[in-house]
Amino acid sequence: MSDTEPPSETGSAAGADKVVRVERVIAASPEAIFAVLADPNRHQDFDGSGTVRAARSDAPERLTLGSRFGMNMRLGVPYRTTNEVVEFDEGRLIGWRHVGGHVWRYRLEAVEGAEPPATLVVEEFDWSTNRAPLMLKVMKAIPRNEKAMRATLERLASLVEPAGT
Repeated sequence: MSDTEPPSETGSAAGADKVVRVERVIAASPEAIFAVLADPNRHQDFDGSGTVRAARSDAPERLTLGSRFGMNMRLGVPYRTTNEVVEFDEGRLIGWRHVGGHVWRYRLEAVEGAEPPATLVVEEFDWSTNRAPLMLKVMKAIPRNEKAMRATLERLASLVEPAGT
């Protein structure tokens, strides 16, 4: 049973068009992938946008529902942000809300019968609850995020897949 009920597959009905989704099958178990996602000190290792620099020193070692964690970022200029884990189901789902109101979410589903183990990883940028959607559009953040998310899943795979996979 999850600690929080996740939104529907496409976000709220009214915000279904405001969820950017990319997916990839990664040759690793959901547990191995989740361990990386739940460690804020590893976020810069798999970030495909190039904006995440490091977790702030007050970040917890491992994220759980309700965890707040700060990140040092850079998008042209350095800045800091604080996130809160708002969706959590151990080994299956983790999502954090950015100060701007949008949610970064990862859904993990074991690929049945895969040997070695494999996981379908779905990353979502849910901006249906963003506080400044016009700013996202002006900054061209939505198409840029989709490209970065593809790079993120590639980097995540390189961290967890066995060599030669």
